[in-house]
Amino acid sequence: MSTPRTVDRAFEAALYDTADDALDTAASLLAADPAADTELLARGEEFVATAWRRGWQPADLVRIVRRELDEVHVRLVAALIRARAPHDRPRGPRWAAQLDAVPDEAAPRTDRFSHATAVLELYRLLLRLPALEPLEPLEQPGAPRRAVRPESRALARIRALLAKAEATGYPEEAEALSAKAQELMTRHSVDEALLAAGAPAPDAPGACRIGVEPPYEQAKAVLLDAVADANHCRAVWNEPFGFSTVVGFEADLEAVELLYTSLLVQAEAAMTKAEAGQRAGGRKRTKTFRQSFLAAYAHRAGTRLRAAAEAATSASATTGAAAEADLLPVLASREAAVADRAERMFPQTTTTRLRGGADAAGWTEGTRAADAARVGRRKPLG
Repeated sequence: MSTPRTVDRAFEAALYDTADDALDTAASLLAADPAADTELLARGEEFVATAWRRGWQPADLVRIVRRELDEVHVRLVAALIRARAPHDRPRGPRWAAQLDAVPDEAAPRTDRFSHATAVLELYRLLLRLPALEPLEPLEQPGAPRRAVRPESRALARIRALLAKAEATGYPEEAEALSAKAQELMTRHSVDEALLAAGAPAPDAPGACRIGVEPPYEQAKAVLLDAVADANHCRAVWNEPFGFSTVVGFEADLEAVELLYTSLLVQAEAAMTKAEAGQRAGGRKRTKTFRQSFLAAYAHRAGTRLRAAAEAATSASATTGAAAEADLLPVLASREAAVADRAERMFPQTTTTRLRGGADAAGWTEGTRAADAARVGRRKPLG
């Protein structure tokens, strides 16, 4: 029996039939033929290449496998991604960063039947992945490829400020550091907009996907939407696959990723501390408290972020290197470009109401935490 035929028979038995006995039959075929291992790995790399053509990226693939299957499957798909990488064309720094973040632990050594079962379970999932919206801008025939720029000094400073905000145990210090980070983000965005407006061929909006992990995904998605809106981006949440797609110009996308991650870290630290206080007082409503806390945090942070962004943009327009007459049309043009790209990527979207505000104590503590972590220049509301 030829090795490709063994793999074909296993796939016919297992990949198109979800019954457990079909999976056992296929795994037995593969376990009995060690010579099929090379062909089985090659087929897995083909599944990964197909996922790339369907719009998936390395972080997306790892995320969906972790959500749907087990850690052994995560390690298997990570090995496939790494094996496929040398054969892929260069796809930019964001893709390269995702490849660097792919787990590098080998799958645990097991018997051949168990290994074949895990591989087939993974391939079942990969086979059924739908197409996603492509994130890379459509290039015009003959147009030069956009140059890859190193991370700017401004973004490096922003990253350092947010890391300090996450690490400190003092709310006032975290507040000051986050405020400074947002100020730098706004200035950096304005500088990028003016540079692009004066360039011969201004950059087009891009897009990235940011994981929105359980639990309490809805409140986290609302928080990400608020961060995106304050930084001239649009966010669209894909609940079944656990991510939001954020559309915007590259500097703003980087700012959104940094700020969302930082605020989420600060929110979870504050929530743990507030929850401990509630328990000490004899209250046991952990789940409802956390839902209400994060819902309030997302709502309040959105209000604070929008106010901070408006104030910082106004200050840049009147006191920066450019006059208001030069800056505001540039920003309006970029916002229109972002809106157009988002609408073309997602012609049909729905809205949902934020749930989880039933616990008054959780809502109060979440609001207080969002005020402490605010990124604007104004004092927290009393």
